[in-house]
Amino acid sequence: MRWLFGLTLGVLAACTQVPTETGYRDASVIIASTTRFDAARFAGDWVVRAAYPEDADLRGVQARQNGAAFTLASNRCNAAGQCGTVSQVWPAMATGQGRYVLRGPGGDADRNLWVLWVDDGFRTAVVGTPDGTWGWILDRNATGGADRIAAAREVLDFNGYDLTRLVTRP
Repeated sequence: MRWLFGLTLGVLAACTQVPTETGYRDASVIIASTTRFDAARFAGDWVVRAAYPEDADLRGVQARQNGAAFTLASNRCNAAGQCGTVSQVWPAMATGQGRYVLRGPGGDADRNLWVLWVDDGFRTAVVGTPDGTWGWILDRNATGGADRIAAAREVLDFNGYDLTRLVTRP
């Protein structure tokens, strides 16, 4: 079944080969963004259900649509567990189907962010960077949807991400 999923992604999605390995992803694996991405359905609040260690304090993402652009605002918590409302805002411009270039909060860093997968109901999504520095499993709720979270982990694995280093929230 997994090979069929991979074949479908390979045929339907626009693919690219990343030239070097960085972050949490094997760059020799082809990565693809989802073709069924819909910006209007993706907009809204997301809970970060799993992320890599650099984003261990990331609790939520707000995707606010503005034409062809998004503003992604993150909710982070400090070591004491105190969470802020919005600590970073990343303007995002569409570069393709489910693909965005994010501008850093200070305007100094660009990062490609791709929506790798979203379930039919737009309740669970996987986003990542082709260079592997970011990878998140997002969900509309903090709990539940175990089948979708399992599917999201498979998508990360299929796209070359190291699942052994993924930090999952209870």
